[in-house]
Amino acid sequence: MPMPLLITGLTQLLTLDGPREARWGKDALDLGLVENGAVLIDGEKIAEAGTEKKVLKNPLCRKARRLKVTGVALPSFVDSHTHAVFAEPRLADFSLRTSGFSYQEIKEKGGGIISSVKAARGASPEKLLSNLLDFSRRFLENGTGTVEVKSGYGLDLKSEIKLLETIKKAAGKTPLEMLPTFLGAHAIPPEFGTSRDYLDYLVKKVLPEVARKKLAVFADVFCEKGYFGAKESLYYLAECKRAGLTPKIHAEQMGKSGGSAAAASIGAISADHVDYADREYLRLLKKSGTIATLLPASNYFLGLSFFPDYRKFVEEGVPVCLATDFNPGTSPCLNMQFVISAAATHMRMKIEEAITASTINGACALGIQARTGMLQRGMQADISVFDVKDYREVAYYFGSNLNKLTIKKGKTVYEKKDSSF
Repeated sequence: MPMPLLITGLTQLLTLDGPREARWGKDALDLGLVENGAVLIDGEKIAEAGTEKKVLKNPLCRKARRLKVTGVALPSFVDSHTHAVFAEPRLADFSLRTSGFSYQEIKEKGGGIISSVKAARGASPEKLLSNLLDFSRRFLENGTGTVEVKSGYGLDLKSEIKLLETIKKAAGKTPLEMLPTFLGAHAIPPEFGTSRDYLDYLVKKVLPEVARKKLAVFADVFCEKGYFGAKESLYYLAECKRAGLTPKIHAEQMGKSGGSAAAASIGAISADHVDYADREYLRLLKKSGTIATLLPASNYFLGLSFFPDYRKFVEEGVPVCLATDFNPGTSPCLNMQFVISAAATHMRMKIEEAITASTINGACALGIQARTGMLQRGMQADISVFDVKDYREVAYYFGSNLNKLTIKKGKTVYEKKDSSF
């Protein structure tokens, strides 16, 4: 058993202390701010967190190794929506979009999700694993300790299993915590004529193997015009739920698709994007206890002027989490610091709300709030320290990585080297 670790010298400590549940309204503004804070770690867990005076009273401090770190410490980010297992970046799509082509026009030219499907089907398991491990390192460097990772670039039995097995292998090789999602219903592959035919194939051929091999925790579907309708999405998610997977859904990203209502009906743990969800839909999400996941990096990268208004979610009592939507086509961003800044500047989120949405609420969107998302006694010691004097600087100085130290389950997994001039 390693000796306890005592971290002192913190300018500010954000504990997010409180109930282990999703927060909204005034509760989302309380970051559990402690000036001149300290954290005591025993093994993988937090033994004490608070003021130095309080923490030093713990008897474990007498035998603890001491680490003095200046900066602002907070729970490592929980990124609850990524597509991080893919073969190649979609640079051709990017060039077309910057030349004025729309998402639909790019799709018609052979780009979009299907181009990533072709690349993933042709990629070796070794290449996919190497890519994902590289991304894992970058997540940790940017202060993220836990990510959800979706399949969805295979769209057939062999390739979807290959992607999910890659996630499983990567999770055993990196300290980054990964939760896998089966997103077989991401798009309709060219070998299928209709969306219903493809969903039937997923339910009869792919889902049983995913469940048998225990390769996924969640199931997701892309509920949008031209992909899968609300009724189809409900059918598919109901089958996935029967197979033991927890439903999630891509909803209302491009327009009103009925995905939010489907999420509420099936009791999905989260409805993601929800850019165009109206107040009627938000009331349904509130009633079902479904968390809304907002993904502003995607809107930014697509060059959209429209961002969802966070205040609407607050008024309707819907808890919100933030995530990167890291993927090769519409959000090649794995820095939650940027997401927090974009949410504050484009979605009318207060900085405190954005940090809450990136930590404890993100954990709730993955059902892991009992172990991470807060710096509270008994929780995992998942801590990121930022090279700033005030937590608001994390959103203020956007576009760079301010994280200097990441601790995952009590172990230092990233430490920034000091520059000398």
